[in-house]
Amino acid sequence: MNTAPAPLFRDPIFDGPTDPTVIYNRAEKSWWIIYTARRANVPCHNVSWVHGTDLGVASSSDGGATWLYRGTLNMQAIEPGRNTFWAPEVLWADGQYHMFVSYITGVPDNWDYGRRILHYTSANLWDWTYEDTVQLDSARVIDACVHEIPGGWRMWYKDECDESHTHYADSPDLCTWTPKGRATSDQAQEGPNVFTLGGKHFMIADVWDGQAVYTSDDLTNWTRQEGNIMAGAGTRREDNSRAHHADVLALDDRAYIFYFVHPGQTVYEYDAELGSHLVRRSSLQVAELRVKGGRLVARRDEPFDFTLPEL
Repeated sequence: MNTAPAPLFRDPIFDGPTDPTVIYNRAEKSWWIIYTARRANVPCHNVSWVHGTDLGVASSSDGGATWLYRGTLNMQAIEPGRNTFWAPEVLWADGQYHMFVSYITGVPDNWDYGRRILHYTSANLWDWTYEDTVQLDSARVIDACVHEIPGGWRMWYKDECDESHTHYADSPDLCTWTPKGRATSDQAQEGPNVFTLGGKHFMIADVWDGQAVYTSDDLTNWTRQEGNIMAGAGTRREDNSRAHHADVLALDDRAYIFYFVHPGQTVYEYDAELGSHLVRRSSLQVAELRVKGGRLVARRDEPFDFTLPEL
């Protein structure tokens, strides 16, 4: 059995990797994690350390046993200055890579700024060309997740103008999007992620108490599973707090959930007083997901085989 390293990855530059997405690099034949590179070890006031962020890259050519920091992506600028990229969603479609990424102008030191979702494309995963801004019916949208549906694509995202509920939009071509309203309405949440496992469609969402789990037969109507997964602390090294903003990689009958934790925090808050590097820093982790009795369960503490295949 090949067990996953714990932590899976720490950013050696800023020590603040969050919001991971996992994609296979077809040219390198390696797995990449692309993430928000928060500046956890940089002296900043208020919450400016979570802004001004680039998108970091860690790669593995040995099935996930080891991960190498590679730097940050080359994102075509849409305006001058130092700006903010959050929570990338990356997929392969029609012979190229597509990214849907949250974007904020500048480096705010508070939360009172608009957010939008930008669409980029790339041939090599390194160099990204701006295509357009996704036209949605809100000025504060983040955390895109995109999944193929019959006849096109569906995007789920957090709408902060609607009490931070998860909304969705449809597109025939990944370029033109039609907002459809709420996908779920039971509580505020962020970081939705949709995948198929064991013949069932699942959505997870960060509800700041682990991950809420929803199931659906049609990717439109969602039923919440009782109880959150990964709500408490894990027992592995650097995994001693609840799982935040996750990405799920489903591979046939197996699935892995990639998430981040704040090992130095017992309460997850962005108070101005949280100025210590040890409190801000984050680590990436991975656990296994399985379907048992129709329910999604996470194997976090017990050993599980972790080998990412060559595609």
